[in-house]
Amino acid sequence: MTATRSTRQRDVIARVITQAAGPLAVSEVLAQARADLPTLGLATVYRTLKLLTEQHRIHPVILDGETLYEASGRGHHHHFSCTVCGRVFTLHTCPVALPSGTVYPGGFVVEAHEVTLYGRCPQCASQAGQPLSG
Repeated sequence: MTATRSTRQRDVIARVITQAAGPLAVSEVLAQARADLPTLGLATVYRTLKLLTEQHRIHPVILDGETLYEASGRGHHHHFSCTVCGRVFTLHTCPVALPSGTVYPGGFVVEAHEVTLYGRCPQCASQAGQPLSG
């Protein structure tokens, strides 16, 4: 395997994903990266996402049939999808105590789990006058 050289485009795209509060859609990566690179093209974003995925620096997350991308190495976590603004956030706590190896009735052996919670993010909840607790 040949070494892959670092480019400004790759560095900016990797930084955008690494600094995100949750997984990002391709369009979000493009929009945020264009703050530093106004002429950045969509094809370059797709190529870079593919390369970063192959290098295991990022990984895809499928939510509601859409592929989003987030940095690898963040450990066990889940996601919250805002039904108002559409943003997706990383939750650093697990709402499910479900260790690997758990056997459910019928012989289902758990190897891993993914949880996505849906609702209103703090910003959208406060704009709707919904009380926040927690």
